[in-house]
Amino acid sequence: MAKSKKIVIKEGEITNHCPVCFNIKLKITFYQQHTFTAFYHKTTDEVTHEIKCKKCYSIIYPVDWTDDIERVYEYYNKLVVPERSSLRFTTLFFVLILLVLGLIGGGIYLYLEGFI
Repeated sequence: MAKSKKIVIKEGEITNHCPVCFNIKLKITFYQQHTFTAFYHKTTDEVTHEIKCKKCYSIIYPVDWTDDIERVYEYYNKLVVPERSSLRFTTLFFVLILLVLGLIGGGIYLYLEGFI
């Protein structure tokens, strides 16, 4: 069972007007997708974003963006530096590989010595 998480890579406060409540405080957050299993941790190159009002807590979707919000988004999007896409194996993976290789080697040794 793989657990998929969005890890925050960049946050910023925007001083644009919220299209819903016309408050001046907005928050932009960029996330990167990470997948965790018992055998590996995978970092994808998928980056998502979210703009949220700090007063009414509504998410502002790109359909509702004004030109000012779009310019600020493009600016912050240039500042985002995601982690490289990678695949890291866990200790459990290496222990199981060593165990399987040991069993195969032991089986070959016993076969060559005539015990099997």
